[in-house]
Amino acid sequence: MNGVGACGVRPLLRNCAARMSAEPPDKPRTASYEASPEQVGRVLLLYSGGLDTSVMLHWIQERYGAEMVTLTVDLGQPGEDWGVVTGKAEQLGALEAVVADAREAFARDYVLPAIKANALYGGGYPLFTALARPLIATLAVEAARNHGCDTIAHGCTGKGNDQVRIEGTIAALDPELKIIAPVRDWQMGREEEIAYAREHSIPIKGGSAVSPYSIDDNLWGRSSEGRAIEHLDQPPPDDVFRLVTPPERAADEAQLVRVGFERGCPVSLDGETLALVELIERAAEIGARHGVGIVDHVEDRIVGLKVRDLYEVPAAAILMSAHRELENLVCTIHQNNFKRALESHWAYLCYAGLWLEPLRADLDAFMDSVNRWVTGEVTLKLYRGSVTPVARNSPYALYDRSLATFGESGGDFSQHASPGFIELFTLQSRLAHRVRRAAGGKGTEKNDDKEDR
Repeated sequence: MNGVGACGVRPLLRNCAARMSAEPPDKPRTASYEASPEQVGRVLLLYSGGLDTSVMLHWIQERYGAEMVTLTVDLGQPGEDWGVVTGKAEQLGALEAVVADAREAFARDYVLPAIKANALYGGGYPLFTALARPLIATLAVEAARNHGCDTIAHGCTGKGNDQVRIEGTIAALDPELKIIAPVRDWQMGREEEIAYAREHSIPIKGGSAVSPYSIDDNLWGRSSEGRAIEHLDQPPPDDVFRLVTPPERAADEAQLVRVGFERGCPVSLDGETLALVELIERAAEIGARHGVGIVDHVEDRIVGLKVRDLYEVPAAAILMSAHRELENLVCTIHQNNFKRALESHWAYLCYAGLWLEPLRADLDAFMDSVNRWVTGEVTLKLYRGSVTPVARNSPYALYDRSLATFGESGGDFSQHASPGFIELFTLQSRLAHRVRRAAGGKGTEKNDDKEDR
């Protein structure tokens, strides 16, 4: 029974009842946008159809006596039946159950800027959840206005980043809207939620096979966290990976994939022009077959915790590798070096939920400027988890084969000019070495260390 044995159900139900039957708590608000019970009339619930939000849909009605409207956002989550999700919401008392198809907006306005920025938080996480949250929050504000809701409810925990991303965006877009975060209030564990759902006849997605992990996915990737994943001294459990084939079981033959770009935007695979959503989905399918895009990541959350997440990001592994390679080919060393520092800060702003921070728009302007020249193709070799660039071409490549050919001179490069360059380029370093050696002799640094101590 998903970790709830027959002897444990009754105590859990009693515990749930004790926590959840009282009136809404009259607790002091720590933020101006937190909803007081008397302010709640009609609630827009961000609804996935999973365990948390289904329990939430019943709980809010019971606790606040509120009318409910649900919003489900289609971001390319694989295997979802939105008719089933909306039917379940209506069965549980929603006045309206809205589905927003946001795949194109997500790809164009959120994923594409991340590709142009080569955005990886902590050097590994391609931000697919972080990119989705400001879009979801924006759609929630629009839906709340359209359906006369005074409050928005979400299923984020008090330990996660998503509460920052969603609440910060809502508060920026409409300070009059109030927010409810039931998971922060009820403090139930997973087993207690399951018991509550059974007590109130709430259908559980997946029936008795509820995942032991916290899962989030969209067309840009999939994450898993919690339970066995939290044991840092152990490899990931075999049952975690559902999107990418583990490399040891991946295809035994390498595959070459050619990715075409125009002004930094991926536009084709193997010469076939595709719309961005379809291109991302196809890249994900190809990469998943070859075990590409598994990331085992320990990262710093905004709320101060270090956590372990397992990511499956095959599309990002392919498209960002290709983009970075092409960008390196068409940009100067100075552009590439400078852009790397900005990429890190772009990724941080996105991860931290500061999508509406003006600095991000400023950074986007720089990314767009650089990407004006990122046009061409990159061929990648995929093999059992690895992504290796093996060929590249661009009309704007800063590469001249005649200049690069070893041992030859001509054009804009003269080997005879090298000695003068070397003398000037190393001038300060050579002077510094002579001056400091004369002043302190060999071992100066060591002697200085002793004096400092």
